[in-house]
Amino acid sequence: MESQESYQITPACLIPASELFFSYSRSSGKGGQHVNKVNTKVSLSFDLEASPSLTAEQKTLLRQRLGNRLNKQGNLRLDGDRQRSQRSNQEEVVQRFIRLLRDALYIPKKRKKTRPSKNAKQRRLQMKKKRSQLKRQRGKRNFEQE
Repeated sequence: MESQESYQITPACLIPASELFFSYSRSSGKGGQHVNKVNTKVSLSFDLEASPSLTAEQKTLLRQRLGNRLNKQGNLRLDGDRQRSQRSNQEEVVQRFIRLLRDALYIPKKRKKTRPSKNAKQRRLQMKKKRSQLKRQRGKRNFEQE
């Protein structure tokens, strides 16, 4: 990966590729003898605490939401060995990293409480009356009373 490359996590968060550390090792799984001689497994490591790209609030949010994925030093580590090529595994791990941070940094909008209008209430009640009449008509008829 180029050192000038950076990854857009959110509109306010841009992480340069230089903050990501990659290591490679032999992978298990499909590939036959190929797996025994080529380092296709990719491990991505990101030092959350030392990252100058993240604000203090973003770091706190990430610590809360990704706490189970961080080690004691505050590093986030992702592994990828699904593909047979190192480059494909690296691209996959970077995409997972971006998606993980994007989801963790997402703050849902607060719901504004609203009330139904008078017309909406009236329509609802009219529909309920109409429905109850329809169901009443389906019931057993007592022809002696009619």
